[in-house]
Amino acid sequence: MAGGWARDDAVNDQIEVSTNEAIARARLRAARPSATDSAEFCAECDEPIPQARRDAIPGVQLCVACQSGRDRAFRPQAGINRRGSKDSQLK
Repeated sequence: MAGGWARDDAVNDQIEVSTNEAIARARLRAARPSATDSAEFCAECDEPIPQARRDAIPGVQLCVACQSGRDRAFRPQAGINRRGSKDSQLK
């Protein structure tokens, strides 16, 4: 039973979307590369990647310096507030 302006099956739709997103995240985690897929040299600068980093992060392709640069440049997008509370609409 939904209230307000929502359709009667809006709650079920939201549950289905959330479930599908969780399944997609689980499938992505399962498809992660193994330690043998790690690169020996950085894909950007061709510097050697230390064995400890390759062991710690399976499938690593970048050295610490290049990965740090990418991390600093990354700007996360704003999340989606599916509840649509008044506070979120005031921003």
